[in-house]
Amino acid sequence: MKYCNSCRKLHNDNEETCKECKKPLSSIKDNNTPVFLISAEGFEKDRIIAALSDAGIPSDIKRQKKNNSANVVTGVDMSDLNILVPYQAYEKAYDVCVGIGAIKEEGEEILEDGEYEPSKGKSLDEQFEELNGGSKTGRIVLAIMLLILIALAVFGTDAITGFIGNLFK
Repeated sequence: MKYCNSCRKLHNDNEETCKECKKPLSSIKDNNTPVFLISAEGFEKDRIIAALSDAGIPSDIKRQKKNNSANVVTGVDMSDLNILVPYQAYEKAYDVCVGIGAIKEEGEEILEDGEYEPSKGKSLDEQFEELNGGSKTGRIVLAIMLLILIALAVFGTDAITGFIGNLFK
């Protein structure tokens, strides 16, 4: 297996230059050589590093680009970071990232944000009623009953305190 000294990405043995940065590739001689696993930022970076740590896989980060303005304004480092793992732990780290959904394997379908596949002929209200187990009328009746219960608690407390107050006069 070969890797790029610059971007740390893995390549096949038959390749001579990196596809990303066009630099010559080197052979991996040490199993502890840090190799590229995934790029992430913000919370996603923290989530991946925590999952790797839980699996006992050491990791390191390498900054792709510095984004000072966002860091100064928000206080959160939103720079793209490359997560690196030792070559010997690459396959296990890859499996961990697939397991938490950080890496999508080929052929796997994951809905992107905002994508929605409608159910066969059912409106969103009908699907919601199926999930909730109640209709709009039932929810309205329950809401009215809750308001009546709260009113009884308030007025009942007032009546009891008035009764107790009259006992001590």
